[in-house]
Amino acid sequence: MSNAPRHYAVIGAGWAGCAAAVALAAGGHRVSLFEAARTLGGRARRVELEERVVDNGQHILLGAYRATLALMKQVGVDSASALLRLPLQMRYPLQGNAEGMDFVAPRLPAPWHVAVALLRAKGLTREDKMALARFSTTARWMGWQLHQDCSVSELLARFDQTPRVIRLMWRPLCIAALNTPPERASAQVFLNVLRDSLGARRAASDMLIPRLDLSALLPDAAAAYLAKRGGLVQAGVAVAHLLPGQQDTTWRLQDRAGESLGEFAGVVLATGPEAAAQLLQGLHDTSRLESLQHEPITTCYLHYPQGARLPAPFLALADDPQRQAWGQFVFDRGQLGGEAGLLAVVVSAAGQAIADGQAALTEGVTRQLASDFADPTLATPGWSRVITEKRATFACTPGLVRPDSADLPAGLALAGDYVAGDYPATLEGAVRSAMAAARRVAG
Repeated sequence: MSNAPRHYAVIGAGWAGCAAAVALAAGGHRVSLFEAARTLGGRARRVELEERVVDNGQHILLGAYRATLALMKQVGVDSASALLRLPLQMRYPLQGNAEGMDFVAPRLPAPWHVAVALLRAKGLTREDKMALARFSTTARWMGWQLHQDCSVSELLARFDQTPRVIRLMWRPLCIAALNTPPERASAQVFLNVLRDSLGARRAASDMLIPRLDLSALLPDAAAAYLAKRGGLVQAGVAVAHLLPGQQDTTWRLQDRAGESLGEFAGVVLATGPEAAAQLLQGLHDTSRLESLQHEPITTCYLHYPQGARLPAPFLALADDPQRQAWGQFVFDRGQLGGEAGLLAVVVSAAGQAIADGQAALTEGVTRQLASDFADPTLATPGWSRVITEKRATFACTPGLVRPDSADLPAGLALAGDYVAGDYPATLEGAVRSAMAAARRVAG
């Protein structure tokens, strides 16, 4: 970045926007951060529901999220206390009649942590364990790289994975990471995630579960970081127009009423792809932004007055659309520092689950919990709410060509989890793209 301080704008205060703003401010520049919503965080933010503070979606981070963890440290967030660090695991409730397994990696150096976890895993046959070992060994030998992308389902068939391993390990991991069903998810992007977690040092595969609400986990601290460095955070301000400035290298922003929001040396567009396409109309080819397909994610919050407590802070669930058992993971928010008795059930790639409405989804999920945990009281929560992000992520399909900043006019850059990169739509992908965007506009 140039040593001469300049004034830059960042549009959108999701995690990508916050990361870009922090990077620019750290370079000694003035930053104005604009956010249309009142709460910072974008698709990873706090929500207040009838005096309860929850998130618009439950998240899991990975130890491999180096850029995200470094950013949290930079803005003063202590990740050791803000996140519950657990070893790699896929644990299902074994109390009821549910199909399940118990796979927990010990704290051993890689790759021994996975090997020992396989030996100790409950609920898997010898054939299942051999299939898992074969996948891991072959993927490492291949360098986690495919000559030609295909679907995750095709990859699993090529590696002779058993139906049980696919159902209890690979399918839920694929949906959790890519928010796209295996039959139409990119095998190469899935391998990228596995490479940096299973294929890296042991701590990289750790699962990190937020103890704070998602706005407190990063965006609030990022805003405070900017304020200390003379930055301006404007929530509730929607940028509607991006126009060339008075100089060849500057850009002007206007709100919906056409009022000026200032002129800037560069602008990072950290909005969703639809808003970015609207701002770039007439300035750039927006076809890649407009052609992205999207997948929803639903979180069903359930509160039990009797203070229900799960056997672990989070567990996997075997979803089954035929019996409307939509849940894929369940989190005990009480064990994560939140309200006792509050559970969060996540349904990724939730298109089919939300089709019949929130009441039907809640009924299916509570019936699933009652059955899988052999606890009839879980069928009748005292309070429930469903939050659906209908455009939570892009559909991460094989061979997808994602938007990037390469051909944008000088002084402009895209940032977001949909921008071209190794990762699917994750917080880490958003942060990495933001760092690149900050370097581009200020370089």
